[in-house]
Amino acid sequence: MTLFLHSLRLNSFARFRLCSLFPPLPQNGRRDATTCVGRKARLLCSVANVSEFFECDQLHDDIESTEKDAALRLALTQLAGEFGRESMLSLRRFFSSRHAPVIPTGSLKLDLALGIGGLPKGRMVEIYGREASGKTTLALHIIKEAQKRGGYCAYLDAENALDASFVESMGVNTDNLLISPPDSAERLLSVVDTLTKSGSIDVIVVDSVRSNVKSGKGLGCVGEDTCGGNALKFYSAVRLRMVKTGLLKTEDKATGLAVSVQVVKNKLAPAMKKADIGIQFGRGFRSESEILELACEHEVIMKDGNTYLIEGEVISDKHAAEGYLSENYEVLDRIVVALRRQLFGR
Repeated sequence: MTLFLHSLRLNSFARFRLCSLFPPLPQNGRRDATTCVGRKARLLCSVANVSEFFECDQLHDDIESTEKDAALRLALTQLAGEFGRESMLSLRRFFSSRHAPVIPTGSLKLDLALGIGGLPKGRMVEIYGREASGKTTLALHIIKEAQKRGGYCAYLDAENALDASFVESMGVNTDNLLISPPDSAERLLSVVDTLTKSGSIDVIVVDSVRSNVKSGKGLGCVGEDTCGGNALKFYSAVRLRMVKTGLLKTEDKATGLAVSVQVVKNKLAPAMKKADIGIQFGRGFRSESEILELACEHEVIMKDGNTYLIEGEVISDKHAAEGYLSENYEVLDRIVVALRRQLFGR
């Protein structure tokens, strides 16, 4: 019976219906048994007709599916000829080819809050906050990370406040940085459009949108409110809100800022996550401190009490461990690579 059902290629429901057609053979006489067998023979003919119906229906579905595939291929060919090959793609191919690579922000904590290991390339990102909250410092660190990966960057300084020595103190290579002070919104948009279409620039920083609006008060550009209504908020894939939460001090002397960065919007990962980072005056992010913290948390660096084991080196103080990392760039880079592979799989 099992072999027979398998040869008909019926589903489980059809098997159940078929089995219900065959009552068990009676044991009380040859005549009753013969009658039962004759009934079964007639039923088998009906079952064969049912199986033929199922096979015909399956054949019809296969033909219809083939016709749909042929029609879809014809439509895709027409679209490719009219709009280009990338105009219509399958979902799997679309997401694999459109998956935006990222540029790290220079802060592992912020990269972790973003969920994808950095800011997505090919997307618009808005960084906003009150004055002296670290917005320019973050932008310069993003440029620095892009330059590390061989990219070219442009800084459109509409506020005319960028200082070359400050840029170099952040570790930015000014030889590979294009700086333009646009005097109007029209010129700024023209520069952005030309550089974007060239495809040769990895990061374009506009500092700031508010300074290119002739009447900021009329457009609600007060405090942390951004200009342009909802347009900038809508088209930005990522929005970062920076808030100064305090000062970093050494022996009662202010040496930096404590900043909280909140991911207000994120189209590539869950939003509303925060990263508390430190910005040292004249140097930028205190990357050694947060790298040491995350490396101990994920066991890239072993910690026992106040003793750290960093690639065979035993260091008995947190401040000394941070100093060791800042002086040994190769060790620091290897730790960062191991952390990024563990946290982001890249």
